[in-house]
Amino acid sequence: MISMLALSLLPDRVSNPLGILFSSGMGLFGLLIVVIIVIGGWKVFEKAGQPGWAILIPIYNAYILLKIAGRPGWWLLLYFIPLVNVVIAIIVAIDVAKAFGQSALFGFFLLFLFLGIGYLILGFGNYRYQGSGNRGGA
Repeated sequence: MISMLALSLLPDRVSNPLGILFSSGMGLFGLLIVVIIVIGGWKVFEKAGQPGWAILIPIYNAYILLKIAGRPGWWLLLYFIPLVNVVIAIIVAIDVAKAFGQSALFGFFLLFLFLGIGYLILGFGNYRYQGSGNRGGA
């Protein structure tokens, strides 16, 4: 039964090899980005004194990231407002970079714009969590 289903799908896939290349390639690229963010985020969370596994839980990880950045927990609601969420993500990325002693440019480019490469740098580099300053409670 399964082999008949596979054979019925095979001609479409064979007739369009670019479809296979691009669909599986983009899927693998997306998976690679997710793995990079999870590995880097796990290490950053641990360095900041938070549980590393928290990066795996969708809304909770944003809350923990807000705590690391020193922003109040109610900012989590701002992530659900279109366009505002982009501004909030930039602010949080910059605050996370500053909490690890890095510049705002590091936060914007490596944490926000380049999809988490900066989290790998912070997580596996010789950077220490210096705290989030005094920006409000969680």
